[in-house]
Amino acid sequence: MIMPSALKQFIRKRVNTILREFKAPRMLWGFESQNGEYHTKTRISDTACFYHPESIKIADNVFVWHYTILDGTGGLEIGEGTQVGAWVGIFTHSSHIAIRIYGMHYQDVPEREKRGYPIAPVKIGKYVFIGAGSKILPGVTIGDGALISAGSIVNHDVGDFEIVAGNPAKVIGNTNKLDSEYLQDPQLKRWYDEWNNPSHPPAQ
Repeated sequence: MIMPSALKQFIRKRVNTILREFKAPRMLWGFESQNGEYHTKTRISDTACFYHPESIKIADNVFVWHYTILDGTGGLEIGEGTQVGAWVGIFTHSSHIAIRIYGMHYQDVPEREKRGYPIAPVKIGKYVFIGAGSKILPGVTIGDGALISAGSIVNHDVGDFEIVAGNPAKVIGNTNKLDSEYLQDPQLKRWYDEWNNPSHPPAQ
């Protein structure tokens, strides 16, 4: 029996819709940090990859989008309210020397005993935005309110409220200036001060 083309098309569309829905990455609400605290406002994609999760500390209201790698080898801390885009890599170790000096014996030496295997912590402050496709390298500290432009390679510290872009990332602006027109709204200013000025009374 030959199936009519209209029916074939209808079935194919339905199957494709079901497959896309079934395979689509999803955001998971809630996260238990390594210190046992449960953060109800934190949202992390089910496609995010955790390496050494026991050394990754994530605060509340954090957002980590799809296909991102979080490496806790050297210790990783992500502050309250930070948003991490898709396809981001945050790394706290590298094997770029060790693979050559150990050769076929690379797997024979425990991670922490390898030479040519730099390990350094990464600390990301509060309400930082890390754009899609960016890479944060070992030993970097990113200050509160900073903005990492999409596709940036960050190999040095970023100060509070700095905007950086490029490879290697360079300072191109300041989020205080970027935000100033919005903060003329009294409600937005109160909410902004709530995290940016701990002595400020909580916004209602």
